[in-house]
Amino acid sequence: MSAEAVIVDVIRTPAGRGKPGGLLSGVHPVDLLAGVLDSLVNRNDLDPGLVDDVIGGCVSQVAEQSYNVTRNAVLAAGFPEHVPGTTIDRQCGSSQQAATFAAQAVLAGQADIVIACGVESMSRVPLGSSAAGADPYGSRIRSRYPDGLVNQGVSAELIAAKWGLSRAELDAYAARSHALAAVAGESGAFATEVVPVPGLDAHASLADETVRPGTTAEGLAGLNPAFRTDALAERFPELDWRITPGNSSPLTDGASAALIMSADAAEKLGLTPRARFRSFAVVGSDPLYMLTGVIPATERVLARAGLGHDDIDAYEVNEAFASVPLAWLAETGAEVAKLNPRGGAIALGHALGSSGTRLLTTLVNQLEATGGRYGLQTMCEGGGMANATIIERV
Repeated sequence: MSAEAVIVDVIRTPAGRGKPGGLLSGVHPVDLLAGVLDSLVNRNDLDPGLVDDVIGGCVSQVAEQSYNVTRNAVLAAGFPEHVPGTTIDRQCGSSQQAATFAAQAVLAGQADIVIACGVESMSRVPLGSSAAGADPYGSRIRSRYPDGLVNQGVSAELIAAKWGLSRAELDAYAARSHALAAVAGESGAFATEVVPVPGLDAHASLADETVRPGTTAEGLAGLNPAFRTDALAERFPELDWRITPGNSSPLTDGASAALIMSADAAEKLGLTPRARFRSFAVVGSDPLYMLTGVIPATERVLARAGLGHDDIDAYEVNEAFASVPLAWLAETGAEVAKLNPRGGAIALGHALGSSGTRLLTTLVNQLEATGGRYGLQTMCEGGGMANATIIERV
């Protein structure tokens, strides 16, 4: 009988604004992740010495997030020294990939208990700082793409243009994200997934700082485009420049973690699984339209699970920019009511390395709250990639 990989628990910090003075900006990223790891084992009364591995995601692995931030967090959390940790980078999908690797280790019979996690402190380690002013591409990529690659904001603009998404549609979607997240927060829907951050006031550190309850499409309409430059306007004359700070995910600080183990290990420890992994997929996509990989990744993961869109009860599609889930909706034909029903990254933040397990955390809790069976999460990633995962509530 083959092993079954189950999710016993999933937790996250609140989202903090990723700038100086933000809720979590005073917390070192190692301490931020260590707090989540500590909370995860404590609330499940788990001996951390039983953990076979800790796999963490982080994008900007430099400065305070360098030298294997996951291993450092394992030690900072007080885990026994024999518990290892490693840090991976699949851009925005880093901790979703960590969860996949963790589950695959269990399914292969190579591990019994693995923690998948992620962290990003964008206030302390700014986006892009890992390049340190150097050329991350080299001559051969430049020769393959002689016109040059673009940043994700421009990619989001290209997607908006290709799918004919108006500025009004983008802003309306962003307002929806804030409204849903505000309702979820006020109703206590996040109470089972958000854990306090050590060193901060317990009550103050349980609310997502990035959610703006009064956001309206009309208010967002007054914001200026964020990524237009004269040079880019000349290169892409077809663009109307519709992507603004309001219909993009904000810079965010945060950490999250998932306790993943074999069903047998959970039974022996007296722990009750909350969900099981059904299928995984990862794809590459056009690095110019780098955020569209969620579309083929979704279809691939559904095919591997032998499921269709009618079987899925909730989707978590990362809202890096509003154009991403809107293009995904247009191509998949999924029900909009099932998409990010508690709000998405536009409201809840996108702490890069943490986002994959953050989406998993919210998805598990949504399925439990509604009695849904299957959930699908997918994440667009820098360089033209995407992960997708299907879980089943148990």
